[in-house]
Amino acid sequence: MRYQLLVLDIDGTTVDSKKRLSDRTADALIRLQERGVRVVLASGRPPEGVYPIAERLEFDRFGSYILAFNGARIIDFRSRECLFEKRLPGHIPVRLREDADKYEVGIAVYQTGAILAGTEPDRYMQMEAEITGLEIRRCGDFDMVRNLDVNECLITGDPDDLEAIEPVLTMKYRHEAQVFHSEPWYLEVTPKNVDKAYGLKHLLKVLQIPREEMVCCGDSYNDIAMIQYAGVGAAMANGTDRLKAVADFVTEKDNDHDGVTEVIEKFFPEEE
Repeated sequence: MRYQLLVLDIDGTTVDSKKRLSDRTADALIRLQERGVRVVLASGRPPEGVYPIAERLEFDRFGSYILAFNGARIIDFRSRECLFEKRLPGHIPVRLREDADKYEVGIAVYQTGAILAGTEPDRYMQMEAEITGLEIRRCGDFDMVRNLDVNECLITGDPDDLEAIEPVLTMKYRHEAQVFHSEPWYLEVTPKNVDKAYGLKHLLKVLQIPREEMVCCGDSYNDIAMIQYAGVGAAMANGTDRLKAVADFVTEKDNDHDGVTEVIEKFFPEEE
């Protein structure tokens, strides 16, 4: 099989544990694109958090795409045009703010250039701000979010607390939204039935590439759907056990040792 598309999660996959993109991984991905293979970044991050990685990988030169908010928004990187998006119903963030108060966790939503915090910003929101390069704005009247375009809500807190409330929120919003972990200290809430696989279905139609010719690589719970949907699903060595259980291939190297290059060498070998 000749694969035409490589889809990469960012955190825990493309970048190392310090959120750095190594020269070796970057060079391998640029060479892969020079050979005509498309590379897509699919992340739970907002677009602004993906742009620096896409720029480093020269997506503007190759005309590639990013999936932000776990597939709730697809962007043509070269033109910055939004090709597809799904939004949460306006009342969901407001109700989640009430849940955040009840369970003593944090809540925030993304807007262009900022993270709007509905609770006092905690250290996990500060981490997200550093990763994405967005400023945190404390939103005193969170009801105003009802009138904004929101693709994703972020629930933050200690891992044990989020582990306990995930099934509660999943059941409460089961008809209206998806609730899942991206990191132990983050719960992400996206529109119903929207995940990375959902976004990729739309992108594949644009690219006219069959899913069988797509390789997806990730490390966490929010990558499970796309790993199962891909022609080949690759899990990083540092990935969760749940992800590895459904993957077709597990790297020997983790994200701190350029595990993505192992996927490239195996499924996109250079012709001799």
